Parts: sequence; structure tokens; C-alpha cells
Amino acid sequence: MDREALVLRNSSMATAFHAMPLKHYVRRAMLHFIAGMPVFPIKPRPANRILLIRPDHLGDVLLTTPAIHALRAAHPKAELHALVGHWSAAPLASYPEIDQVLTLPFPGFSRLPKDSWRSPYQLALSAARNLRRIGYGSAIIFRPDHWWGAMVAYLAGIPERIGYDLPDTAPFLTKAIPHQHDHAVTQSLRLVEAWTGTITPENAFYRFPIDHVDRSYVDGYLQEWGISPDRPVICIHPGSGTWVKHWAEDKWAVVADTLAEQLDAAIVFTGGDHELQLIKRITANMKQMYCVIAGETHVGQLGALFSRARVVLGPDSGPLHLAAAVGTPTVTLFGPADPVEFGPWGSPQKHMVLTSNIGCRPCRVIDWADDDPENHPCVREISLAQVLDAARRAASSH
Repeated sequence: MDREALVLRNSSMATAFHAMPLKHYVRRAMLHFIAGMPVFPIKPRPANRILLIRPDHLGDVLLTTPAIHALRAAHPKAELHALVGHWSAAPLASYPEIDQVLTLPFPGFSRLPKDSWRSPYQLALSAARNLRRIGYGSAIIFRPDHWWGAMVAYLAGIPERIGYDLPDTAPFLTKAIPHQHDHAVTQSLRLVEAWTGTITPENAFYRFPIDHVDRSYVDGYLQEWGISPDRPVICIHPGSGTWVKHWAEDKWAVVADTLAEQLDAAIVFTGGDHELQLIKRITANMKQMYCVIAGETHVGQLGALFSRARVVLGPDSGPLHLAAAVGTPTVTLFGPADPVEFGPWGSPQKHMVLTSNIGCRPCRVIDWADDDPENHPCVREISLAQVLDAARRAASSH
């Protein structure tokens, strides 16, 4: 298939993917019916206790933290509770701005199959009862399209519910803000403006706190691999949550060897247990020495490692947002996701975004199921020269 035909194919498939199926129209009607049911508010209600709802995984959660920081700075005596998936509890618990982290296995995010069509609604009722016992004056639904979280806040009787004016979410809100296509950090900041006033992007505070214990763990681990404290470190995180975001393994090996030689740096590969085989295939083609810490770190330790690196490279994923949050330059390879909305937060000279020029990008489809990977070359088309040039420039900005 030639390139123009491939672009037309993928664009039409992406349009079909994003089209709302009939069952979702039925769900929308049901949500409007639920939103019309009377729900008695909490009495008495603690006006200064605010529930922050964010169901997503690491990257999206980190991009919410500038809004949380601004909210705490504007109202130091407010009680801030974060309602997140268990997968995001540990990173958020590191932030002193948050008083309490609560967890839920959010439907659609837990990566577990649901028992039946009723189970998300049964969980919503149960979660709402628990939240009602705690009592909140306000709830902020940070994910723009998260109708389920907005519904839970409504059923919990929280009197003030702020989110974005999207069709399935808005019926449950008391303040629905018009949605704009811009960066996720800016979107989150807009939701807290009632408390903070307008915050310009340059005044957004984006940082992940590093614990000295985690830093000591990383220093000790690297020393066991023969990497001294004064040796420059370059981290490569080659994995992501979906195959469509992966770059060519042989190119990662060349990048690692080239940067190790040219920058006299120790190459450290990071990832989870499930990415060890990917890393083994990459390192099998390498000539220079390397270190593998995949599967050996939790988020705090990974942040400590990234804070020591001159640059972190990888496809679009949560760990690249973590690297930006600890102040380390990044090179991020983008394919199906939109970097305007989900790119690393910070100076473009310090946080490089690389893309191909294929016409169907960004399709915003990250799960192409069993479609042939050859039909989705958006990340693989990023050239070796692009990555090496960006890595050298980013490393020099540290």
C-alpha cells in the first residue's frame, strides 16, 4: 500500500473508531435520566474539603499536579483529597499538597474486564455512599470526558461539581466550563480558577518531589553496576502501554551506543517487568556497556534516577512526564497521541518532541488491536538522525 492510500485508510478507520456507537447514545440518555433524579446534598457539609477526581495513569496524573499546587497555594487551609486508581496512589502520596489519597478501581482504567454492564453503576453507587460519609463541599473532575467520576460526585451529594462541558459529563456538574483543545496542564489549571484566579503557563509549578531515601537507593544501584556518582547518565525508557508507540529496537541500540561513546555517558534502561524482554532485545545489539534497572524501581526511585540523568529518551509515556517533572531534559517520540495536549510540560528547547510527517497523525487511537503494525509507522518513521540530534541538544541544555 502506498503512503497516500495508507493515510486515507488510517484516517477513515480513526474516524470510525471515534464515532459514537448506538449503545453510547443509549447510555447518554440513561445518564441524563440519572442526572435528573433528586439527590439530597450532604448536611452539614465541610465547604473547605475538596475532592480531586483523576482516574488516569501516571502521565495524566502528573499533568494535574500544577493545578493541585496552585489550589493549595491559594487555599492553604483547605482539605484536599485525591480520588485516583490504586495505580496512581503512590505518586500522588508524595505530594505534600494532598491531605488524603483515596483509591477506586475506576471502570475503563483498571485493565480488568467488567462483570456485566451493571457493574460500573453498582460501583458508582457504592463509591458515592462512601464519599457521602466523608462529606465534601466541592468536587473537581479533572479528566474532561470522565462522566463516571462526575456521576459519582453527583450521587454523593457533593454540592459543587466542576468539570468540562462535554455531553456525558455536563449533566452532573454545577459548573461546566467550555472545553478547549490545549495542553492537559492548562486544562487542569482552568478548572481551579474559581479558587486560584487565572494562572499563566509560565507560572505553573510542575515538579515531582524526590525523597532522599529513593536517591540513595539509585546511587547504590548504579554503583553496583560500576557507575560512579560523577559519571554522566543517559536514560532510555523504550516501552509504552501500546505497541503502536514503539520505535525500532535496532535504532534504540544504535542511539544507546552512539550517545555512550560521544557523551562518555552510562546508558541506563528503565521500564517495568513486562518490558524486560524488549530491553533484552535492544541490548543484544549493543556494543557499549549499559545498565538495566527495569523492574527494580517504584515511581519515586525512578524519579530519583531521572533527576540524575542528563537526558531521558523514549516514546510518549508516563515515565517521560516524570522525567520532565524532576527537571531533566527529555526527548519524546510521538505517534498517535497529540503532543499539543499531552506533550512534556516545559520549554521546547529542553523537552524535545519528535514526530513523523505522515498525514494521519495524530489519530488519537492508541489501541489498534490486532491490525498489522506495518500499517501504523508513525513512530517508526522518526529517523535515527532526528533522535540523535535531539538527544545531543537536550543533553547540552541540562
